[in-house]
Amino acid sequence: MAKPIVAIVGRPNVGKSTLFNRIAGERISIVENTPGVTRDRIYADAEWLDRRFTLIDTGGLEPESDDMMLKNMYSQAEIAIRSADVIIFLTDVRTGMIDADMQVANILRKSGKPIVLAVNKMDDLAKYGMDVYEFYALGLGEPFGISAGQMIGLGDMLDEVIKHFPEGSGEDENEDVIKVAVIGKPNVGKSSLINKILGEERAIVSDVAGTTRDAIDSEYQYQGQKYVFIDTAGIRRKSKIRENIEKYSIIRAVAAVERSDVCIMMINAEDGITDQDKKVAGIAHEAGKAVIIAVNKWDKIEKDNHTMNKFMKDIDAEFKYLSYAPRLFISAATGQRVSKLFELIIMVHENNIRRISTGVLNDVLIEAMAINQPPAEKGRQLRIYYITQVSVKPPTFVLFVNDTELLHFSYERYIENQLRDAFGFVGTPIHFIARNRKE
Repeated sequence: MAKPIVAIVGRPNVGKSTLFNRIAGERISIVENTPGVTRDRIYADAEWLDRRFTLIDTGGLEPESDDMMLKNMYSQAEIAIRSADVIIFLTDVRTGMIDADMQVANILRKSGKPIVLAVNKMDDLAKYGMDVYEFYALGLGEPFGISAGQMIGLGDMLDEVIKHFPEGSGEDENEDVIKVAVIGKPNVGKSSLINKILGEERAIVSDVAGTTRDAIDSEYQYQGQKYVFIDTAGIRRKSKIRENIEKYSIIRAVAAVERSDVCIMMINAEDGITDQDKKVAGIAHEAGKAVIIAVNKWDKIEKDNHTMNKFMKDIDAEFKYLSYAPRLFISAATGQRVSKLFELIIMVHENNIRRISTGVLNDVLIEAMAINQPPAEKGRQLRIYYITQVSVKPPTFVLFVNDTELLHFSYERYIENQLRDAFGFVGTPIHFIARNRKE
């Protein structure tokens, strides 16, 4: 099973981004004392007591009115309910329990999902210690008094969170089935592609962005191989704030990518490559998944002898971190080249789970160092003693060196390129871990 997903839900300015950063262990989200400032990364890998999980911050935009606040909160709660295994419902002891908290609690209570109620900003126990009991009225069980800013009470809260993780989470299941997530921004053609593959109208297809409300899993068999296609089309437009639509589609993508083996990153040929495309593609890359870039609606583009080459150069420029991903120009509507996706899916999946023996790896490493000697800094030269593969999904290698600080990114990238030249690894990222030999 994929890593469990934990979503932080709450009204604006209760400290969701601060809590997110504390749990994730780094300052990922922007934190300001103004409601709705979360603009950048809203997901991160986290770990507590050797249990790994994906954390999602559902921080919304600053509402223009009370009605807009409720709409945003409802949207947050709905997306969290559908995507998360466990929900942290964050409230604010300083403002006390307000009607908006009860509105969200009513939605969460009906979901059947495990909910951990946290009361934030408990910096002064003498002043606020008794106020936490007010939140029992939400009907969500024991409230955990915490201070995300001061890191007070987070351990007890996380202990409760991991109690609710599904059994066997993080373990592989049914290796015979390849799980394929179709990801991309709204209205790029994800549902159309799924329908073309399945040969039936499983998902609603419309020109309105975000028509498909929920992720849809579809089983399919092709030439003896079993697949599960995960459609991540996103949530319906509920406001005119484009950032909300983008944020919800990203949450969908995070949830789907975690469950997948292969990601088909779809791009709308008519729109070109957008910032949101890069955000969604980055999710698959950072998760270590095999990736295929599918440029859809290619039939609608006026073409000459240079059109495809120009688009390929745009992909190279905008998706530098996905240089390993094969590209395919398709039309989900007409079926153009859609069948070719299957051979790519199998190829990139096999590369994502590929293992190379230590002996063969070190032969390649020795030859690579002979061609391009390891760099030196301040009179000290990097020495790489040997390399070994430690895991797959993605292929992960440990380099044993004399000093990890001497292993610069550029030389690591050189070694990666040598491994790709020797073994292919088309469609999959490669991860490296540097270790001092004495470790």
